[in-house]
Amino acid sequence: MCSLLKEWEVPALLSVLWRDYMSSVQKSKTIVEKVTEIALPIAEDLGLELWDVKFIREGSNWYLRVFIDKEGGVSLEDCENMSRALDEPLEVEDPISKSYCLEVCSPGIERELCTDEHLEKFIGHMLKVKLFGRDEQGRKTLSGKLEFFNKDKIVLSGIEEFYTTILRKNISRINLKVLEENE
Repeated sequence: MCSLLKEWEVPALLSVLWRDYMSSVQKSKTIVEKVTEIALPIAEDLGLELWDVKFIREGSNWYLRVFIDKEGGVSLEDCENMSRALDEPLEVEDPISKSYCLEVCSPGIERELCTDEHLEKFIGHMLKVKLFGRDEQGRKTLSGKLEFFNKDKIVLSGIEEFYTTILRKNISRINLKVLEENE
């Protein structure tokens, strides 16, 4: 350490540097990350699973969508309780500087699978996978049973060929597939 600093100044300097670092980390978090930190303990206290948080613009309006789940499904009362419980912490923490509409809802029966935890939960289930572009066979959407995944790819079975490997960088959206589509 620099000999110009006195022994008692080192902890004070480290404290200031730590505070500045933590302040910059907080500022660099996205709105979704900040809201997730607020919503996660609230959901847990209400016996709910925080499925996902999205902050999106539709037309001229911004929407903060908080998706919750629980064993046996989410009720309207669950959504109302979560919405009420979120109101004050969102007001106090104020992670969003613009006007928005808060919506608390279920992810639905054909929910989007956004995280590895979601995929892990639904190994062996049917999925609908949308791609950013067409694959080698000209398909933009594939359906099949999730057999395996890692950080780079997912493997589905039951498509035209026995197994299909899809690079995750080519996937725009993954949904649980429960309902049969009428074509």
